[in-house]
Amino acid sequence: MKMLIGGREVAGEQEIPVLNPFDGSEVGTVPSATESQVDEALSIAVEGARIMERMSRFDRAEILSRASRLVGDRIEDLARTMASEVGKTIREARGEISRTVQTLAVSAEEARRLAGEIVPFDGAPTGKGRFGFFLRVPVGVVVAITPFNFPVNLAAHKIAPAFAAGNAVILKPATVTPLTDIAFGKILYEAGLPPEALSVITGSGRTVGDRLVGSPVPRMVTFTGSVEVGKAIMSRAGLKKTAMELGANSAVIVTDRCDVETAAERCVRGGFAVAGQVCISVQRVLVEESVLGRFLERAVEVTRSLRLGDQLLQETDVGPMIEENEAERAESWIEEARAMGAGLAVGGGREGALVEPTILTGVPDEARVWKDEAFAPVIAVRPFGTLDEAIGAVNASRYGLQAGIYTDRLDDALRAAREIRCGGVMVNDVPTFRVDLMPYGGEKDSGLGREGPKYAIEEMTEIRVVGIRSGGR
Repeated sequence: MKMLIGGREVAGEQEIPVLNPFDGSEVGTVPSATESQVDEALSIAVEGARIMERMSRFDRAEILSRASRLVGDRIEDLARTMASEVGKTIREARGEISRTVQTLAVSAEEARRLAGEIVPFDGAPTGKGRFGFFLRVPVGVVVAITPFNFPVNLAAHKIAPAFAAGNAVILKPATVTPLTDIAFGKILYEAGLPPEALSVITGSGRTVGDRLVGSPVPRMVTFTGSVEVGKAIMSRAGLKKTAMELGANSAVIVTDRCDVETAAERCVRGGFAVAGQVCISVQRVLVEESVLGRFLERAVEVTRSLRLGDQLLQETDVGPMIEENEAERAESWIEEARAMGAGLAVGGGREGALVEPTILTGVPDEARVWKDEAFAPVIAVRPFGTLDEAIGAVNASRYGLQAGIYTDRLDDALRAAREIRCGGVMVNDVPTFRVDLMPYGGEKDSGLGREGPKYAIEEMTEIRVVGIRSGGR
């Protein structure tokens, strides 16, 4: 496939192979963009921003609505491409494309609602005889840098609100999973998006990403990925708006006042979806001592029932990790925890990029599978005695994206919501839960800003105040 620059399909001087994580076979190739091609995309985006700003809210909404319908018509083709390059199961890929349909549809609705507010100038001593309001105006050019694990829906979460707000976008997809994003870009053109408003540039972060982020052209950079890369982007971006959705090691508290078996089943599903490669995967589970045995018994039973293998087979529950070296890293983290005294309840094996869904017990604070982001099919379980202890353990992390608590006590649920320092607390569910219209983002090292079309549009617009003095004198 070729990259997209202002609506044109463009080749490069070198090609990058895109591989199937399961068997290493080549799925396709994409160009490695040159610096001059990046500069061309930036120049075109300036004109694209002018076009989008002049476009009516109705027309922006119509484009996004058409794109939503077109994506819905092509779920199977997009899902097979995605499953092949990402390694997520075909069922997971279909689910992501279905979510993309909704993200586009909600963004279309928000395009029509975009508005400012009245400003009560006469509420100040010097404001008598004045009337005011503010407008929300587009920032201009937005650079969107997306990860491998949800290539299309996370791209939609960045570019659809940007278009709804009247911006142009340059999308830099993950180097290992660019194919579905290029197909998505073509659909947006087909839906009527002005070609100048979108470019999809492929290549390495060092060549493409650094040049986009460091350029004075973009007014905003929106990024999903690791903490380390996020910090590097912010240091390079200079005086730009940034939205950073970074890492996590999401925790769940399971009290003795809940359906323990259901909690165990949900934790397994939330920990092993997309082979654990989800920012809000269940990674740490704190279980009240009195129900620890019941929780582990059911969690191990469900885990053993999961089918590991070729992601393109309908019966597969857990596919490969994105690359074999990532699977090797996950295996080493599991072995490190065991060497530090953790117990192995189930799993722990690896074959190529396939890592068995793994549950560890008694993992110490110092182990990487407890304190860092595993981004692998690994869950660490430990008991707790009091809710104070559990909340303290959840908060004893540099991350704060989402958390969960299972309880039938309203006071405990509300206390967790108040005291857990993260962007979202899910009551009687796992932190992996997300609907695409909600505000989504984190605290601490998990990032800055919020996604969800309504909230992303706020990030992607500027406030412009208009003040009018009565009489004109």
